[in-house]
Amino acid sequence: MISRRDLVAASLSAAGFAALALPRLAVAQEAELPLTPACGAPAATTKRQTEGPYFVPSSPLKRDLRGDGSGDILALSGFVLTRQCRPVTGALVDLWHANDSGDYDNSGFRFRGHQLTDEQGRYQFITRIPGLYPGRTRHFHVKLRAGNGPVLTTQLYFPDEPGNARDGIYDKSLLIQIRAAEGGKLGRFDFVISA
Repeated sequence: MISRRDLVAASLSAAGFAALALPRLAVAQEAELPLTPACGAPAATTKRQTEGPYFVPSSPLKRDLRGDGSGDILALSGFVLTRQCRPVTGALVDLWHANDSGDYDNSGFRFRGHQLTDEQGRYQFITRIPGLYPGRTRHFHVKLRAGNGPVLTTQLYFPDEPGNARDGIYDKSLLIQIRAAEGGKLGRFDFVISA
């Protein structure tokens, strides 16, 4: 069984994955982020949440969403793991969110993209921090699927948001761990799926 420590060590040695990081951000800075959720086999799967009204199928294969609009830059990365804490290779990770004004692009694919996890189960999106959608706290939408397995639809939330306490969908187990870094912010969330 691969431990979390082994996964993090593997991520540090993967130059290709590190190249996706924000300009001038060191891999060591990314490794300092707390890992979430803790993975002790058998791990609990990441909580499901509604996809909301703005899901659009067939998003482009795209991990760099910075050019889709303005706002503060965030590199969101982590692993997709099984309940036995094993990395899931080739898992589809589909991300979408509102722009900095809180609007979703429903006629195109701005702030929408997907990718497949690498051989270590890693994913990374470089995007902008979303604005506030009326009635909700700040959040990302995510769908994950490994092979022909079930789709996990969920949302990720930002720490220290005043709207978290008022949002009826918010779940603290889906908080992204975020830290400031030169050129933007680093965020980390590890998904656990039934694969």
